[in-house]
Amino acid sequence: MATLRYHEYVAAVDYDPETKLFHGRVVNARSVISFYGATGEELEREFATSMETYFEVCRENGITPDKPYSGRVNIRLTPELHRDVAAAAHSQGKSLNAWAAEVLKQAVLQ
Repeated sequence: MATLRYHEYVAAVDYDPETKLFHGRVVNARSVISFYGATGEELEREFATSMETYFEVCRENGITPDKPYSGRVNIRLTPELHRDVAAAAHSQGKSLNAWAAEVLKQAVLQ
C-alpha cells in the first residue's frame, strides 16, 4: 500500500484489479474522501480535486473541515506493560514518548 499527501491530509492507495484503477482514500479525516485514477499522475490530480471539492462543500454548508490527526495518541496499558516499556525506553536512554514513536514508526515501515 502506498500513501499520498495533500497538505496535511494523507491518503492510502490500493490497486483495484477489477476496475484496473488505483483507489485512494483519506485516512486522517473522519469524513469519507476517496478518489480513483488510472495512472499515478491522474491519481494525484484526482486527490487534489477531491480535497478541494471537500473544502468547497464544507464552506458552502458552513462546516469546518475535519482536521488531520493532531499527533497525540493516548494508549492504555496494563501497569505491568507500562513498567516494561518504560524500562525498555530507559535502557535505550530515551523518553517513553520518543521510544514509543520510534517503535511505532518501525512497525509502520515494515
